[in-house]
Amino acid sequence: MNWLRQAATIARRELRGGLSGFRVFLACLALGVAAIAAVGSVRVSITDGLAREGSVILGGDAELQFHYRRASDEERAVLEGLGSVSEILDFRSMAATGDGPDADRALTQVKAVDDLYPLVGRVELSPDIPLSDALADNGIVAHPVLMDRLGMAIGDALYLGTKRFTLRAALTREPDAGGAGFGLGPRTLVSLAALDGSGLVSEGSLFEAQYRIDMGDVSDEVLDATEVQVGTAFADAGARWRDRRNAAPQVERFVDRIGSFLVLVGLAGLAVGGVGVSAAVRSYLERKTGVIATLKTLGAEGRVIFAAYMMQIGVLAVLGIAIGLALGAAIPLAIGPLIKAQLPVPVALGVHLGPLLEAALYGALTALVFTLWPLARTEQVRAASLFRDVSGAVRIWPRKRYIAALTLAVVVLIASSAILSGIPTLALYSAGGIIVALALLIGAAWGVRRLSRALAGTRAVRGHPALRLALGSVGGPGGEATAVVLSLGLGLTVLAAVGQIDANMRAAIDRDLPEIAPSYFFVDIQPDQLPVFLDRVENDPAVSRVDTAPMLGGVVRSIAGKPASEIDHWVTRGDRRISFADTPGEGTRVVEGEFWPEGYTGPPQISFAREEAQELGIKLGDEIVMNVLGRDITGTVTNFREVDFSSGGIGFVIIFNTAALQGAPHTWLSTVYAEESAEAAILRDVAGDAPNITAIRVRDAIALVTEVLGALAAATSWGAGATLLTGFIVLIGAAAAGERSRTFEASVLKTLGATRATILTSFAIRSALLGAAAGTVAIIGGALAGWGILTFVMEAPFTFEWRSALAIVLGGSLATLLAGLAFAWRPLAARPAGVLRAQD
Repeated sequence: MNWLRQAATIARRELRGGLSGFRVFLACLALGVAAIAAVGSVRVSITDGLAREGSVILGGDAELQFHYRRASDEERAVLEGLGSVSEILDFRSMAATGDGPDADRALTQVKAVDDLYPLVGRVELSPDIPLSDALADNGIVAHPVLMDRLGMAIGDALYLGTKRFTLRAALTREPDAGGAGFGLGPRTLVSLAALDGSGLVSEGSLFEAQYRIDMGDVSDEVLDATEVQVGTAFADAGARWRDRRNAAPQVERFVDRIGSFLVLVGLAGLAVGGVGVSAAVRSYLERKTGVIATLKTLGAEGRVIFAAYMMQIGVLAVLGIAIGLALGAAIPLAIGPLIKAQLPVPVALGVHLGPLLEAALYGALTALVFTLWPLARTEQVRAASLFRDVSGAVRIWPRKRYIAALTLAVVVLIASSAILSGIPTLALYSAGGIIVALALLIGAAWGVRRLSRALAGTRAVRGHPALRLALGSVGGPGGEATAVVLSLGLGLTVLAAVGQIDANMRAAIDRDLPEIAPSYFFVDIQPDQLPVFLDRVENDPAVSRVDTAPMLGGVVRSIAGKPASEIDHWVTRGDRRISFADTPGEGTRVVEGEFWPEGYTGPPQISFAREEAQELGIKLGDEIVMNVLGRDITGTVTNFREVDFSSGGIGFVIIFNTAALQGAPHTWLSTVYAEESAEAAILRDVAGDAPNITAIRVRDAIALVTEVLGALAAATSWGAGATLLTGFIVLIGAAAAGERSRTFEASVLKTLGATRATILTSFAIRSALLGAAAGTVAIIGGALAGWGILTFVMEAPFTFEWRSALAIVLGGSLATLLAGLAFAWRPLAARPAGVLRAQD
């Protein structure tokens, strides 16, 4: 292994020269690793916080949840045998400042609690009084947002349903808020006993009954055994079990998904950085042409030279990765207070080894992938060729073993991202997209060079020396076209894709809301209240359309014999609103199978939404078991319907025949399409006639969705911004690396009589052309990526957004122009005589 010692000696001596030429290398690698490490650290911090504070988030060690009914005395006795039990009812209602026509109303999420609430944690109020005192004698606690909406102060009266409550305090902290899931209205707390006489909770009403259990200091093994015990005891009850280990599954699922997506965005940034790494290594090796030639002349083997420079790159890669890991660990700690303020769950901030190792793996593989090619090519070049090659460019392909090693490294990198991200399909598509984008950018750079070379010799550019010089430089050998187009183009492609997705989602909301969305969803309409309700809304000239449907809740138990707990789909998670019908109804389109005949009274049949059926693998004839109010009902799927949930109207995944649910307590759901000016009067009159009816204003719901989309877009834009920043660093590195050649070029042009203005204009045109090329390819790549994600992932229509595209082209041109001009002053100031003498 003498050759390895020789390589190590050469590498050690070369490294004594410092980091000159590798600043871009280190910056690109460190930024990419830092972005991935920071995102991973935040994700693990939230996950660890959920695990550590699971009992507080859940409100107990375990919870059994019933949908639309309370536990029976026998069921309650089973739970009380496990520990202390606290009962909670959770539902939506309208809160009003009075009971007359002039009352102000707002939607609220009501939590009715017993005397034991909370079993774990502490409710914080303003003023700081015990919760029991605040809820005594029909007291109520409200979130400050609700108080602001209704203009309320402590001591004011607040109506829920038909009952008057007194506002005693503002709710400043709800310990179990993180496990509550998505709510459309601010929270209010009332006493469970105070619901009597309010008319809010009755048979068929939409509410959840939660039974929190404090089991003391029990192990996970005891929780496992208890889950099995409860599952057996409540096998036919349609109840859902949760314990402290999965206290906030929706939050955890969301954090995992957005975190994984941002890691993929970070990998795109690392790919951009890889372009800079490759360019830095190539530029460094070109400057070392004389050294490599000398070593070969003195008898050094090709493998010795390869190993020597691979060791140098390896040491520098370790340094860059270490810097990135330090930044990735420090950034979450620095912005910790901001993260905690934005999340309703505890965050266990700290240094987490897992995401740091993942980021280090990605960094090492990226460094290997992008440095192996330029390093391997030096082994095959003879010393005489190196001495003669003025540009230092090496055109010989590496040996097959290096190509095989490079291919293996790419496969390992892609496989690692697919496995570690948790979303393998999206990871593979992303990797494919990055590879395609790189290929397109390389092709674009080649095309720009060929086109520039062709245009430089045409008559059209004669008499325009600056333009002709710029075209000749771009199309000439040893130019910077490939490095600039690659470095800037990939970053702009990611930004363009994010811009197209964000613009399309916002445009879809703005476009669809006034055309097809209803004004209100009215829920919890009791059957005896329906005639009065319809009389009010159907006879209003400002109302254009009213749709109604019976509604009750159920839980999917099994599909085609497979337990729902083993099927990961939104239809099988939590409760599901279902309906029943005797006929398909106006506007219903049956696309497969046959709807049951009117008046059908045979075995239960089910009409299922086609798209969801395809996702779940349901076929005609499959049996679905649903638990409805504690009773299992087995129905056969006899037809599929086309259901457009994006319309904002009434849409059910599951509809039974009427006889299957005959006699089951239910309420009615209605959507009302009205002019915006009439919405307040409709709400006032409906609430005055029936205070228990809950109105959900669709515009408010969409505003919440828009806010969430805005947060997602902001997070993704930050990731894309990091990618773009890396691209700018690579761009600056490419401009700096070409400074020597531009100095020589400027000296020759000055000697031939060119003015400084002509040379500077030539440099500016060259930079603008390359930036425009990168921006144009980014528009194409970003539009394709945006179309693919919107069409196949989000299943939304795509429209090309030209404003964002124009900004991308102008931004790319401006960035390359500024970078080019920043490194043009020294070449312009250089004295031709000194520069040309140095070339002898």
